[in-house]
Amino acid sequence: MGARRKAWIVACFLLPNFLGFVVFTAGPVVFSLGASLTNWNLQRTTPTRYVGLANYVELSRDDQFWTYLVNTAYFMIGMPFAIAGSLFLAVLLNQRLRFTTTFRTVLYVPAFTSGVALMILWKALYNPDFGPINAVIEAVLRTIGLGGLEAPQWLLSTRNLFGLDVERLGVVREQFGLGARDALIFMGIWTGVGGGNMLLYLAALSNVPSELTEAAALDGASRWECFRNVTWPQLSPTTFFIVVMSYIGGLQGGFEQARVMTAGGPAGTTTTLAYYIYTKAFEEFQIGYASAVAWVLFGVIFVVTVLNWRFGNRETNLL
Repeated sequence: MGARRKAWIVACFLLPNFLGFVVFTAGPVVFSLGASLTNWNLQRTTPTRYVGLANYVELSRDDQFWTYLVNTAYFMIGMPFAIAGSLFLAVLLNQRLRFTTTFRTVLYVPAFTSGVALMILWKALYNPDFGPINAVIEAVLRTIGLGGLEAPQWLLSTRNLFGLDVERLGVVREQFGLGARDALIFMGIWTGVGGGNMLLYLAALSNVPSELTEAAALDGASRWECFRNVTWPQLSPTTFFIVVMSYIGGLQGGFEQARVMTAGGPAGTTTTLAYYIYTKAFEEFQIGYASAVAWVLFGVIFVVTVLNWRFGNRETNLL
């Protein structure tokens, strides 16, 4: 078979995937970049024309954009706890005990659950009037003699752990507490602990040479010292990958929770940049402006990823 014929056969196999990439990925990306330089409005109130960087200039002065950027960063607070929880579960499930396989399956099964169904369930759990979470909190408060305290309003409250103001960037004493932002963070931690990160850590733990931990134990190292000085360094490549992907997912996430559970409220406290792009494009029909926000979000993700790669990859390269 000639080299030219082989090349044509290879091209025929690659063509469907290449066309799919061009039509559904590269094409829309380039199109959105062009749209961000126009005043494209689906309502056709004004003729579509080229406006250059006007959308980006307007975005830099948009208080809502900066507020929603803070919201996006706020929701990433739970990321370290979810990663640590995944590692903790992976270490437990890596033990050679009875029913370990069953526990692994049970903990991973929720990952197959529909996101919308899961969020509707959590919305009911957070109901301040008849939700089971507040029922437990109120019972505990009564038990310890603090029945006069009010349980959190969760998805209906603008309060948050850091007292962030609703209308402008700043801290207000009246805003300290638990509210919609924290409710979504707690839900994210609970649903993220037993998912894909746990499996990645399990796979990494299975590749840690048992001879290293056995040698450390013979030298008198405790279990914690074995984990800290032997196992944990071996997991650094996996941890680096999980952290990078978690940052990327966190910066472009939050749409489903806002759409299903809160509609971005109350008072925009659960609106992330991803949901802001949706509302600008498909509710206010400002396609050009929404495309500009999307590209700024891409820039933020790119910078954060480069910084992670530049500084977070140091420990990995030492292995």
